[in-house]
Amino acid sequence: MILASTVLVLELALLVACEREAPRDTVRLQVEEAPDYMNPDAERDAGAPSLSEEAAATVGTLQTIIESNSIYRLARFADSQPGFISNFAGASHREHWDLLRRTGFDPILRLEDLLEKPYGTRSVGEETWYVWPDLAALDSSELQPERLNFRQRARLEDLVGDAGVEKIRNGSGYPGVRMAIASDGRWLYYVHETQSEE
Repeated sequence: MILASTVLVLELALLVACEREAPRDTVRLQVEEAPDYMNPDAERDAGAPSLSEEAAATVGTLQTIIESNSIYRLARFADSQPGFISNFAGASHREHWDLLRRTGFDPILRLEDLLEKPYGTRSVGEETWYVWPDLAALDSSELQPERLNFRQRARLEDLVGDAGVEKIRNGSGYPGVRMAIASDGRWLYYVHETQSEE
């Protein structure tokens, strides 16, 4: 009887010890490669075509202006570009960018940031436009968050925020800071709002 009681006590002690085992901090899962429908389209994976020589020269000019940190030089270059758009209110480029800088939006720093992002292309008539960031080159129907892959959707949210994503869902085009250069090297636009916001 003492032996049976001792065995029972040992079994209970073992059971209690097992229940008190510390929880494990790590869990290991083996994940297979994501299915094709979750990956970016092959065309988007391949990246945008290389910049034309003329467009690359314009990017070089803009980078030189960025290094000088001169709104005056930026506005003078914009003035030399036929049909260039910096705003939809009809203000001069320099006046507009000076106002933005005084309100905390630095056009030079934002331009530098844009040029560091990937660009996309858009065909307009017979021309190719290089558009920064690449998501701004998409049509509003292609820009719908549900049509983007996970990486693109995260970038879109980072670029335009929840309010911008809501505008896109309501049919707006890309609402964030964007710029474009034509394949012939013309700087076409550098805007931070949509026409309806101005």
